[in-house]
Amino acid sequence: MKDIRTVVRGAAPPPDVDREREEAIAALFELHHLPLVRLAVLLGADDAEDVVAEAFYQLYRRWRRLRSPDAAANYLRSVVVNLTRMRIRHLQVVRKHAARDGAEPAHAVSGEEHAVLRDDQKALVDAVRALPARQREALVLRFWLDLRESEIAEAMGITAGSVKVHVSRGMAALSRVLEERR
Repeated sequence: MKDIRTVVRGAAPPPDVDREREEAIAALFELHHLPLVRLAVLLGADDAEDVVAEAFYQLYRRWRRLRSPDAAANYLRSVVVNLTRMRIRHLQVVRKHAARDGAEPAHAVSGEEHAVLRDDQKALVDAVRALPARQREALVLRFWLDLRESEIAEAMGITAGSVKVHVSRGMAALSRVLEERR
């Protein structure tokens, strides 16, 4: 006989389902938290920890809607990419309004960033940051996380063909910038 809570829509799941979800998400957190924070930073998030925390919260809320627990890592990457994209757009709007109002927004670079990066690394990071968002996302997902085109397409919500275009154009732009630097 079925538990009445599984039949009634919106009712709480049985305790063993909650325990399984908690254990699975805890394991995912241990395995993917730091790489997701790095991903958010590379994509340009100024609040990477918050982005990743929000991604795990979204996963927790939607756990039962996943097609399988194996899809959770891909879901987390997609949420991090989308949240970062939304926050960057929001910052662009804020800066646009601040510039229109006469305020001069200052981008504060941490001392750690200056101390850790060598000159050539700094040039590469600056060149990646200057890329359009989709190219930057595709390159970071491809070369930092070493994802396949199909995984990148899923994370970005685009086709594999578009991934190829964004990676190709991003690499060409980086090559031009770094060649000019020589």
